[in-house]
Amino acid sequence: MRRYFGTDGVRGVVGEDLTPELVERLGRAATLWSQGGRVFVGRDTRGSGPKLEEAFARGIVAAGGNAVLAGVLPTPAVALLALDLGAVISASHNPPEYNGVKFFDREGRKLTDEAEEEIEALLDAPFEGDPGTTDHVGVATDSYLEHIVERFGSDLSGLKVVVDCANGAYTGIAPKAFEQLGAEVTAIGSDPDGENINVGYGATDLSALQQVVTRTSADLGIAFDGDGDRMLAVDAQGEIVDGDQILAILMLHLEVELVAVTVMTNLGLHRLAAEHGVRVVTTDVGDRYVLEALYREGGLLGGEQSGHVIYLRDHVTGDGLAAGLLLCGALEGRTLQEAAAQMQRFPQAKANVRVTKREIPESVRQEVDRLNAELNGHGRVLVRPSGTEPVVRILAEAENPEESEAACGTILALVTRELG
Repeated sequence: MRRYFGTDGVRGVVGEDLTPELVERLGRAATLWSQGGRVFVGRDTRGSGPKLEEAFARGIVAAGGNAVLAGVLPTPAVALLALDLGAVISASHNPPEYNGVKFFDREGRKLTDEAEEEIEALLDAPFEGDPGTTDHVGVATDSYLEHIVERFGSDLSGLKVVVDCANGAYTGIAPKAFEQLGAEVTAIGSDPDGENINVGYGATDLSALQQVVTRTSADLGIAFDGDGDRMLAVDAQGEIVDGDQILAILMLHLEVELVAVTVMTNLGLHRLAAEHGVRVVTTDVGDRYVLEALYREGGLLGGEQSGHVIYLRDHVTGDGLAAGLLLCGALEGRTLQEAAAQMQRFPQAKANVRVTKREIPESVRQEVDRLNAELNGHGRVLVRPSGTEPVVRILAEAENPEESEAACGTILALVTRELG
């Protein structure tokens, strides 16, 4: 069992769950696990980032590795540029008080559960060799931007786009990409101060993007999370277009034969895929499980409702900027509203319950089974513990909102009584 690693790396509140000492030990253990070599390190714009980056680099050097520090850089850029190992100091979409570390192997792939267990087993392992070195690089941003624009861009002349950088790692990068392709760009959430990442802006809070899109009569808005591996959109009317809808648009535009999704994915995407003869592979929640399925099945496209969109042609992982550019290219003269309407969404009701322990009791499992049998394929109920927070998540889905709300309310009351 992993003690520190969750759904996406190690994550916690800085100074409480996540300390410089732990980050240094992780740098050391990961370097031992990868048998030394060069570790490429990026970070997002959190105020705690520089200090934790230094701690992580100390751990690399202490294990005889070469720490290659790139400064602020989106997570997918680190995956693309990973050396013997890649690491990002980031807590992704979490609030500013959080931070974390996530890893990529030399192929740019997220680590398996087994690899993370092996790293944890090395947290206190001895090393008797010579210390390593630290280098700083300043060209990584330009290299990444050039790759994404060239491989995923298209002519966006005449398109009016609002780009929300979440005061995170895409600040200055994403707006430039859209401008280079000819779009008229309004950038928001592009003034990071170390304390405002994911606050009021970005994929976790689309309200500012909705307001600016409608106020400026933009064609659409694109929002990233703080480290750049998520992307959501807003149409010209200010309506949210989620990861499932984006995936549906790309699935048809790219004419793929297979798409990988998670258990949270809307049943509407499953129906659309079936109508078009596209095979759907379903995984646990977490973009790394989607990635594993794509590599295993030989697929190219996958994603999550939360905005992780993965397209593995010319890439190794999910990339918010690549997904945003692909989405704009897939419109082909249509509005985003028209493109999104290709998928009929099942009404969903969701709830989160903060808990002291995340084990789902048998009474809850039995009630979920009963409701799913009652819905008989015309809806579903899903209950799962969060991989990153002390929360149990509830999802109910049905052909009408009243059914989904009722099912969600039933399970919410039971979970609250049993675990709240």
